[in-house]
Amino acid sequence: MHKRLRYRDLVERGSVRNRPTLQNWIRDRGFPPGQLTGPNTRTWGENEVQEYLDSRPSAPKPAPPIGESKPRGRPPRSAATT
Repeated sequence: MHKRLRYRDLVERGSVRNRPTLQNWIRDRGFPPGQLTGPNTRTWGENEVQEYLDSRPSAPKPAPPIGESKPRGRPPRSAATT
């Protein structure tokens, strides 16, 4: 029998940190939507959550090359536009 995970189980395992993130992952990133198991209870199969996590990249995004950063702040005003 497969274990069912509640939201608090996902938090305890470090899978998610808050409900808005979980909602965004379900909507935008393919996180399993889970199953309503009661009027206000949603659960996820332990296997489906693990499969999702295993499918995600584990390496961090590469850092941008040094010296190619975009300038910050507002561009200077030219005298011709006044």
